[in-house]
Amino acid sequence: MNIANKIIKDNKKHRIHVQDPLAIEKIHQALQEKLATGYGKDIDGVVLLCIGTDRSTGDCFGPLVGSQLSLEGQDFFTIYGTLEQPVHAANLQDYIEIIRQAYRNPLIIAIDACLGSTENVGYINICDGPLRPGAGVNKSLPPVGDIYITGIVNIGGFMEYLVLQNTRLNLVMKMSQVLVQGLCKTAAEHEKQRVHSC
Repeated sequence: MNIANKIIKDNKKHRIHVQDPLAIEKIHQALQEKLATGYGKDIDGVVLLCIGTDRSTGDCFGPLVGSQLSLEGQDFFTIYGTLEQPVHAANLQDYIEIIRQAYRNPLIIAIDACLGSTENVGYINICDGPLRPGAGVNKSLPPVGDIYITGIVNIGGFMEYLVLQNTRLNLVMKMSQVLVQGLCKTAAEHEKQRVHSC
């Protein structure tokens, strides 16, 4: 999918810690800023591609976000990737093709877990550009997304598969809940704007 005409690149990276009392508002503001540059009349949908698997506590961040958000009753974001139907290395290309066939020109927000340095664990990053899923565990997967959101769930650099398997679910749950609340606030804001413009 060609994304060159959809986003004005500012390369601004938003970093929000899960324990920040203003985390939900900061996520909302970051998403509003990104959507303001990329969501226009030529976009025919905003897709959340929540990547990961429920077979690993560290790698279930994306599917947890997808599952929790799908229970919220919002219709601004179309969700691919839940605990029940995860999007992962084996089927990512299939879902990219499904999205390509379903939309003429979607804005795709890719969500995934990642590993980082000790001081960065617990941060949610919101950035312009495509996500490169699997890079942390040396997998070669197609880059995807116009905007990406990553949750740093544990320390990287050594035995990544084992680290993901032994990540605390408590942290992943907290991070997914905070992100979902930020996404819900963003969806509600766009619904309010839509109703107001009618």
